[in-house]
Amino acid sequence: MAEKGQQIDLGALSTQQLSQVKKQLDDEVQHLSNSYQNLRVAQQKFRDCVVSIKQGVAESAKDKPLLVPLTSSLYVPGKLADTEHVLVDVGTGFYVEKTTEDAQKFYASKVEELGTNIKELENIVNGKANNLRVVEEVLRQKVLATPQGGQPSGGAT
Repeated sequence: MAEKGQQIDLGALSTQQLSQVKKQLDDEVQHLSNSYQNLRVAQQKFRDCVVSIKQGVAESAKDKPLLVPLTSSLYVPGKLADTEHVLVDVGTGFYVEKTTEDAQKFYASKVEELGTNIKELENIVNGKANNLRVVEEVLRQKVLATPQGGQPSGGAT
């Protein structure tokens, strides 16, 4: 992978080399776009966690029946025993008990952190997309110039 700041004279590359550069940039833009979408989904999940804590873990919800998710498709009946503390997934299968206020702060900081990462990734994607447009334009010019240069010399023979 090219180092940051490295510049290549696109005019000096052959159409085959330009096609390879274009394919690489296409792949990078696709991968980064997928990462962008994944970060957006994660950010929304953290926002949903904040809302769930604010609305779902209220004193009025104590001892009311609810469904507790065991997996994404399996729920069991349960009751909220403690409205002051929640278990927070801190990653890789580890859970920490936090107060509802601390849990909201934790998830809000995650939303903010992901927002920063999303902005940075968006700038990178835009830069790669601009590079891709430049490569496509140079490739288009080379392809258009090749037949024009080849036909007159072919007609002279």
